[in-house]
Amino acid sequence: MSDPYSHEGELINIHTAFHAGAYQQVADFDISPFSADNQLPARILQLRSQIALGQTQDVISSLRNEKTPDLVAVRLLAEYEEGKDVLEQVNKLVAQYGQDNLTVQLVGGMVLERAGETEKALEILSKHQGSLDAVALIVQIHLRQNRADLAAKEAQRARKWAQDSLLVNIAESWVGMREGGEKYQSAFYVFEELAQGAQTSSSHSLVAQAVSELHLGRLDEAQAALKQAQELDPRSADTIANLVVLNTLMGKKDEASALKQELQSVDKEHRMLVDWEEKRADFERARAKYAPKFEP
Repeated sequence: MSDPYSHEGELINIHTAFHAGAYQQVADFDISPFSADNQLPARILQLRSQIALGQTQDVISSLRNEKTPDLVAVRLLAEYEEGKDVLEQVNKLVAQYGQDNLTVQLVGGMVLERAGETEKALEILSKHQGSLDAVALIVQIHLRQNRADLAAKEAQRARKWAQDSLLVNIAESWVGMREGGEKYQSAFYVFEELAQGAQTSSSHSLVAQAVSELHLGRLDEAQAALKQAQELDPRSADTIANLVVLNTLMGKKDEASALKQELQSVDKEHRMLVDWEEKRADFERARAKYAPKFEP
């Protein structure tokens, strides 16, 4: 049986677009010509793209009466994004189907990691049988743990059996952006190819290109990429966050301040805003220790 995600497989284009962040293209993809075996994985990619686009209510409504474990998992992901407590249901689904159902492994791992159950997430994802999607999530989790060494090892293991897969290239580029040095340039080539491709250009891939440009000190080029990203999706929180960084580096304090306010209105829980607040709190605690005290 041929691999549907290979260069000759019929899922290659929709799968590539999904991992490039071209979610609208995936959602609009005509999957009717796909074989019966590939209808479900293609639909799952479309549903996950709808979730990424914020269409969680539509996904929940369309899957309300579905009993297929894969679709139940996606519905629970959408409900989690809506702020509902689905952790118990996810754990039950993982316990029942997580041994050999890839969608349950992927979605279960995503929800568990976001809920702070990182080790459980890694445990379920490690059950995959040659899935680059699972590898990509494991790499992301290790990078969030600040374990670039483990992320690099995971990507290197996948390289041995996946060879020149785009998703392996992306995962290695994520690691390279953390490791720095000459790895920035290698990552730039991968992200630029995605950002400029007809089927893979998206605000997501353009931001990735821009971030690599920022690390390489190419501020004008980063600005051009972020402008393109903003034109594609004016309310992309990641685009706005990186515009804050760019304007700060360019010494444009007023522009950076205005963009921070815009980011607050778009996504008040964005990781950059959370990080700023944590650092501000740390600074205030440190400052309080050294503040002069005057006795009356």
